[in-house]
Amino acid sequence: MLIQTKSAPVGWLAFELNVLRRLKFGSVASPFTPEPLLGMYLKRHDIRVIANDPLQSSWTRSLAFIQNNSEKLTDADVETILEDVYVPGYKLRNPALRTWFSETDAWWFDNIRANLDRLSSPLAFAVGTSLVISVGDYALSFTEETREIRQPLSKAFQRFRSILPEPVNNGESNSCRNQTIKEFIAESHCDLMFLRLPPSRTTNRLAVSDKSVWREEWLRGGNEFWPAFEASRNGMLGMAVEMKSQYLRLVEETLDIARHIKQWAIAHVETGLISTQEMVDTVARVKNVKAVYTKDFSELTGTKGVIITA
Repeated sequence: MLIQTKSAPVGWLAFELNVLRRLKFGSVASPFTPEPLLGMYLKRHDIRVIANDPLQSSWTRSLAFIQNNSEKLTDADVETILEDVYVPGYKLRNPALRTWFSETDAWWFDNIRANLDRLSSPLAFAVGTSLVISVGDYALSFTEETREIRQPLSKAFQRFRSILPEPVNNGESNSCRNQTIKEFIAESHCDLMFLRLPPSRTTNRLAVSDKSVWREEWLRGGNEFWPAFEASRNGMLGMAVEMKSQYLRLVEETLDIARHIKQWAIAHVETGLISTQEMVDTVARVKNVKAVYTKDFSELTGTKGVIITA
């Protein structure tokens, strides 16, 4: 049976936080961190956060908001980033941008990517990259009918910079990695593993509607990397699967690697394809299940949020 689950619904963060407040832990490892929000919150509560994601775009955002304790963009950095961003060259360095943006916008994203490489600090690069990603998500949120009310991209960049949260130094050695899930879990030593299960996929490409696609292609400078990226995930959770049993087997194999971590919190989005009971049974084959928390999002998205603690 082919399966295709959905990503986490709106309101999921509050549900995660509500469950995690019930647990006692001083450090957490997150094998999949598509967004840094949960890590940012835990960091503010003096939790040591170890974040990971196989996608470079997600990893870079985690660097900016989780690993970064103090660095902010200076006015000189911003001037460098925005220098001549609307000036077209002979040809785009990254032609894949035309898949996502108009020609004018593609030049803006192409030029700003090159300008980011001129920054001297890796963390400044990460912060700048995160702002550009916000601008890209903003630009792609408009349709042809609403495009006329969109702000110029450089102005949007400045606006996002103005509302950027201050970096927080929680006195912990927070770290962010760009590893495969097996490598990350095996090397992580902490009180809690928070495993946000990735959506199951039936093809070797992320869904075109997934924001991660344009983000990754912009950051990496093209789309030629996808076959090698998918090959690096063969046999691991996150790869494309064809049957429900295959996905559940990958979950079980992943959890088996994490036996050395004392506590687990496993987040799953139920869409009717993989039931809560099936996921609980999978977890229970590796570790005793302590509690199951659910949140109904069906009126908005047709999904149910599930977090299993073990």
